[in-house]
Amino acid sequence: MEWRGQGILLSTRRHGETSAIIEMFTPEQGRHMGVVRGGTSRKVAPHLQPGAQLDVAWRARLEDHMGSFTVEPVRSRAAVAMGDRLALAGLNAVTAMLSFCLPEREPYPALYRRTENLLDLLDHPQIWPLGYLRWELSLLEEMGYGLTLDACAVRGTNEDLAFVSPKTGRAVSRQAAGEWVDRLLPLPLVLRGMGDGPDEEVAQALQTTGYFLEQHLARDLGNNPLPEARARFVDTFNRRI
Repeated sequence: MEWRGQGILLSTRRHGETSAIIEMFTPEQGRHMGVVRGGTSRKVAPHLQPGAQLDVAWRARLEDHMGSFTVEPVRSRAAVAMGDRLALAGLNAVTAMLSFCLPEREPYPALYRRTENLLDLLDHPQIWPLGYLRWELSLLEEMGYGLTLDACAVRGTNEDLAFVSPKTGRAVSRQAAGEWVDRLLPLPLVLRGMGDGPDEEVAQALQTTGYFLEQHLARDLGNNPLPEARARFVDTFNRRI
């Protein structure tokens, strides 16, 4: 069994004395693991940084085996990330969330394209948090937890939408909120793809997406906590504000 393609490196860990196990995200193979022989060497190790774009070839005797990768670097994103604290935190959040959420070996080509486009914006720190928010909405959608924010769940209108139901992920208007207003999540304009996306609104929107990631998706994945890398990114972003 074998395949070849380009992908994004999500994680790497040492395996034995000289090898490494890497986790790739590719458009056709999804999240896929394999061993890189000599992955800890001075020649190979510098290329095995999270977020790196790699050309990989995977081989295994049987399809259900872990198999092994040979890798060729396409481009590194480490230099951009290392030069900015927010970029580094964002890169770590993206790779950690993909490792956490994606089932192994299932393709998500649309999410892959969005991820690649997002990581290519790392050197634009002013717009990157907004890009990350939109990516996180896409992640929820792909995982089956998409938010429905175009009309009020109670009245069916699209006027004065201000909240999100924590149970259904649907929008709620200010008039329909009533006595439940304290139990609802905020719905800033940026969450609906409207407005200029100021940092304060992006931060508020990340509270809402974070709720669904933690209380819905993570619980259904075995009630495991979200990766700490996401919380570190949000904290770093809030400090910038």
